[in-house]
Amino acid sequence: MNIHEYQAKQLLKKFGVRVPEGRLVEEGSDPKDIPARAEKAAQDLAKSQGNAVWVVKAQIHAGGRGKAGGVKVCKDLSGVKAAAGEIIGKTLVTPQTGAHGKKVHKVWIEEGSDIAREFYLGVVIDRALSQVVMMASTEGGMEIEEVAAKSPEKIIKVAIDPTLGFMPFHGRKLAKALELSPEQTKEAIGFFKNIYRCFIEADCSLIEINPLILTRKGNLVALDAKFNFDDNALFRHPEIVEMRDLQEENPQDIEASKYDLAYIALDGTIGCLVNGAGLAMSTMDIIKLHGGEPANFLDVGGSASKEKVAHAFKIILKDPHVKAILINIFGGIMKCDVIAEGVIEAARDLALQVPLVVRLEGTNVDRGKQILASSGLKITPADDLTDAAKKVVAAATKNFNRS
Repeated sequence: MNIHEYQAKQLLKKFGVRVPEGRLVEEGSDPKDIPARAEKAAQDLAKSQGNAVWVVKAQIHAGGRGKAGGVKVCKDLSGVKAAAGEIIGKTLVTPQTGAHGKKVHKVWIEEGSDIAREFYLGVVIDRALSQVVMMASTEGGMEIEEVAAKSPEKIIKVAIDPTLGFMPFHGRKLAKALELSPEQTKEAIGFFKNIYRCFIEADCSLIEINPLILTRKGNLVALDAKFNFDDNALFRHPEIVEMRDLQEENPQDIEASKYDLAYIALDGTIGCLVNGAGLAMSTMDIIKLHGGEPANFLDVGGSASKEKVAHAFKIILKDPHVKAILINIFGGIMKCDVIAEGVIEAARDLALQVPLVVRLEGTNVDRGKQILASSGLKITPADDLTDAAKKVVAAATKNFNRS
């Protein structure tokens, strides 16, 4: 699950991390009142912070907002009003949104910061080490992928043993990498420790602060923040679940979450319904190997019911770009005959119009194949995964050319 920048900053603030003060302005029923509400927010900030510079920032779940016109620095109230009116309702197209872009429904109006230096700070889980790793670079404000590709030596990584947690020497190493002074290092150790504590206690999978800034007064401030969370741990954090913004999510993703389905929409034309994340990844790989493009990742889990399979099937068919569907099931706990019954139920309910290729193996496979064969539906059976991939790619190509 992702959250907005302003929500990330509110969370960091709870853990003692210094962030700029700001106010939220959301899209309302009357677009004409946006400038007035933005002006009031800026005035409130000026009174509380004594600052006459504001930054109006679009709130969407994607990076690259500034290059797309979603971040405006304003030195007077008229500029704040104009920027908020322009950004709210605008569709921003960034490298992370895709060509369709994302519509802005809210902006964060923030006090301006007196920046002396910019850094990058990231916290992730290194699965090879089974440890949390904090990464720091003096190249703040830049795309970290570009820095990693061109100047990897400028990214310093510190692995943190979970049995010890964050220690002062971790902070000193990070501070040295950022070329901080001894006085600045004292503050930095506490700053990094609070970031680590937030990562662990909130069950994060990513915290990215880019840029982390050093002000002219010598304070470290998280000027931007991006969070990802471990969805499997969200039951422990109802306060974080409340931050979920459904306007930012794909409708199929939302529906899939209702039925506890692991679903990610992609840009291809071949819908995939698979049990098991590893098998789902392999299925997508072999589709691409044979010249196709998967339209989704969808893992129904190892013990799905007939109803769950039917819902998964319906979610795939709601994607208008899907030209063929591949069902790839290895029956263990999940029985092949249960899968077959769910597929038939969904196909009949939705009057299936796209080609369907099914590969079944495992528990009750013969019974499952028999159910599919006697259904009267146009279902293409596959002998193995390679056979299935070839057949579904050919069917999708034929159906695409026809449409």
